[in-house]
Amino acid sequence: MNMTDSTAAQNKASKPNIAFIGLGHMGAPMAENLLKAGYSLMVYDISAAATERLQQAGANVAANPKMAVANAQVVITMLPAGEQVLSIYLGEDEQATDGLLANLPQGTLVIDSSTIAASDARKVAKEADKLGIDFLDAPVSGGTGGAIAGSLTFIVGGSLEAFTKAQPILKSMGKNIFHAGANGAGQVAKICNNMLLGILMTGTAEAINLGVKNGLDAKVLSDIMLQSSGRNWTLEVYNPYPQVMENVPSSHHYKGGFMSKLMQKDLNLALQTAKEIQVETPMGQRATQLYDEHVKENDNKDFSSIMAMYDKSVLN
Repeated sequence: MNMTDSTAAQNKASKPNIAFIGLGHMGAPMAENLLKAGYSLMVYDISAAATERLQQAGANVAANPKMAVANAQVVITMLPAGEQVLSIYLGEDEQATDGLLANLPQGTLVIDSSTIAASDARKVAKEADKLGIDFLDAPVSGGTGGAIAGSLTFIVGGSLEAFTKAQPILKSMGKNIFHAGANGAGQVAKICNNMLLGILMTGTAEAINLGVKNGLDAKVLSDIMLQSSGRNWTLEVYNPYPQVMENVPSSHHYKGGFMSKLMQKDLNLALQTAKEIQVETPMGQRATQLYDEHVKENDNKDFSSIMAMYDKSVLN
């Protein structure tokens, strides 16, 4: 073994063993970036194709979640919804008797990067704390492109001690790491951001449609608004009207990106959170109604395809 190989081996030995569960569009590239950073990874997913991809990249594959965490000091999950998070950590009875928490030793660091209700994150965190396990809710922003590039934004809720311990791991997958506050705060900040994003996207599509139907060119109008007070992220980097921008889903039949059904999910999470504390979100409610209707036929199209609610011809 040469000096370089020896140093790499020592660095790998000093890093914690990680179990990564959930290898979807976001989870798989996140896990691959951990491998590139020199972490030993045991992975699990219900998809054989997903686990094979990670195995080829250098990960070990477990037959089930409990086997995945058997020798892990850190557990990371990226799951579709709160139902799966509660089930995998607390078990079917949600009493923490037969889920992963019951199989983890004290001091284990658990990072859940799923986007779920803050109340669900707090429920898992409460049970984890009883068992001496550090739990962080750490949803992400940045989409599949950010996951692949390792430039995600992590929005973290949990103790400062656990956040500090998690930072080197999160920095292997992301560029911007924020500590939002106590458990649940990461989820609240994420859904606030995505509620605003949904409102901005529906509003931008509505404004462009108004201009186009009055004879304006969509790109000219977008350029005008970009230099005016209506400027926002959707106009700047993610225009919803076809052929205004290159390399965005709207110019590629709304393929790729962030699926409309995921925006619908996040908007409904925002409404759920608002209802729990009796906060009014009238614009969030309207954006949710639009996406609820839109996903009936366009659930897998990028969320910028909400443009079709105003002009169905954009889907042609």
